[in-house]
Amino acid sequence: MFAVWEDEAALDRFLASTPLGRVLAGGWHERLELVRRWGHLEALDGFAEAVDGLGPSDPVVAVTVARMRILQVPRFIHWGRPVEALVRDHPGATLAMAAMRLPRTVSTFTIWRSKRDMLDMVQGHSDVPQPRRHAEAMLERNRKDFHFEFTTLRFRPLSEHGQWEGRRAIVPTAKTLSNA
Repeated sequence: MFAVWEDEAALDRFLASTPLGRVLAGGWHERLELVRRWGHLEALDGFAEAVDGLGPSDPVVAVTVARMRILQVPRFIHWGRPVEALVRDHPGATLAMAAMRLPRTVSTFTIWRSKRDMLDMVQGHSDVPQPRRHAEAMLERNRKDFHFEFTTLRFRPLSEHGQWEGRRAIVPTAKTLSNA
């Protein structure tokens, strides 16, 4: 679930006082601050303005949301599968997930050890096998767009709550990075 809240107090009230909130409060969540938005998704027009300011060594959370052109779905899958494997197996990613709401909405959620790791992956500069998979898929998207709406959101992680499949400290901090 990806949601926007007026402020942390409103989120805390929701988690404590609603049936769905109490269920979600028992799981894992990350509180985030938007630092960059690229692209456009009409459903997010009321979203807060980006504040920027991430340094190259800062951890980052990236979210993409794409509304697919139905006839482009097979082409997207062809170009997207290698990118999915690149992100999933990348040493700089601490968590990588994708979700699809058939027939045309695709979203990804990734947590990166650093902004530098994420940008190196995007630009094809990582020290991994076939590092240009993402960059090549973006060239193909520029040639003929897969989507009618697309946005990438970059966030500064603010705080992590709970655990995900038994894991804690999924978002890197200075302490967890020094122990790596």
